[in-house]
Parts: sequence; structure tokens; C-alpha cells
Amino acid sequence: MKWSFVIQQKFKAAILLGGIMALIVGGTMISRYNVEGIDESFSSIYRDRLVPATTILYLTENLYRKRLSLENYLYSEMQEPPAHVKEQLSMHDRNIDSLIQAFEKTYLVDQEAKSLDVFKNQTAKYTQLENQVLALCRAGAFAEAKQVFSAPGAATFESTILNLNELAGIQSTIGKDLMKASKVNVASFGIISFLQIALAIITGLVVIVLIRNSQIIQKPRSDGKKSQYFNLN
Repeated sequence: MKWSFVIQQKFKAAILLGGIMALIVGGTMISRYNVEGIDESFSSIYRDRLVPATTILYLTENLYRKRLSLENYLYSEMQEPPAHVKEQLSMHDRNIDSLIQAFEKTYLVDQEAKSLDVFKNQTAKYTQLENQVLALCRAGAFAEAKQVFSAPGAATFESTILNLNELAGIQSTIGKDLMKASKVNVASFGIISFLQIALAIITGLVVIVLIRNSQIIQKPRSDGKKSQYFNLN
């Protein structure tokens, strides 16, 4: 066997092994990227979707408590001082403001940010109606206060709750999109892992072939003497 042929075969083997190693390294980097994407998706589901969804629940609770507190005050036989009711409403207003601030710290899509702005405006409008009701009560106009509470107050309150429901629906939709993205990353990770295993097997087979070809090849001599050996390494 000519040395040029041996060198040529080694060069081809080196190119093949180099290509396989490059594919394995590339697959590893893509797998790492997919794993990071999966981790980011699940973190976002908790941080930017589950936390806001819980915040929406607490916002709804505070709104209903405000409504109930003012209703009990208006229709109770034992009239409490307006200042006491005002303090209860202010406490819930502070809770709502804190919850909105926590909501705004999460990642908001455009539709979500617009809906949150509408909710803030609706909340401010409803608070103004509450102040109007309390002002009428302080003036002794309870009948008119009940009318404001029941008519424009009820409509504004319902609109505010519907806006919160819209925000909750956005959380659900975006959460589903994140889950789909995670499933795509998981599927991609599985395919790449399978390819890496296949490349590892191919690499092993190539190494076995190289080892066999690198063994000393015995060539018979015409003069009957001991054979010549050519080490292909």
C-alpha cells in the first residue's frame, strides 16, 4: 500500500470525524438553547401569567368588598358614621393601588397594557361615584344616594368587573401560547438528542473501522521471507 493512499484515507477519516464532532457540538448548543427556552417559558408562566391571574382575583375581591361595604351602609337600619365607611373604602382603594402596581411590574403585551389602563380609569370613575354617594349621605339625601349607587354605580361596577374578566382571558390565551412554545422546544430537544445519540454511534463505528484499518497489514513476499508490515497509524 502506498503511503499516499494511507495519508488520503486518514485525511478522509479526519474530515468525517471532524464533521461529526461539529454536528455534535452544534446539536449540544441548540439543545442548551432549547432548555433555556423551556426554563424561560415556565418562569414566564409563573412570573408573568400566574402572578397576574392571582392579582386579578384579589382585585375582584377588593372591588366586591367595596361594593358590599357601601351597600350595607346605605341599606342598614343602624346608620354608621360616613367617616367609618370612608375609611373602609380607602383601605380597599389602597389595596387595589398596590395590586395594580404589582401587576404593572410583570411583562405586559400591548392588549394587556391597554386593558389595564381601561381598568384603572374605570376604578377611578367608580371611586368618584362612591365619594358622590357619601357626600349625598352626609347631606342627608339618602334616597338620591341610593339612586346613584343603584343606577350609574352598578353600571360602572359591572363594567369594571368585565374589564377584569378581559384581563383574565388574556392571561389564559398568552399562557396557552407559552405552553405551545415549550412543547415545541421539548420536541426539538428530543429530536436533537436522538440525532446526537445516532452521531455518537456513527462515531463509534468509524473509530472501530479506523482501528481495524490501522492494524499492521501483512503482505506476503515472493521470496518466502517474513512478511512486511505497514502501520497505517
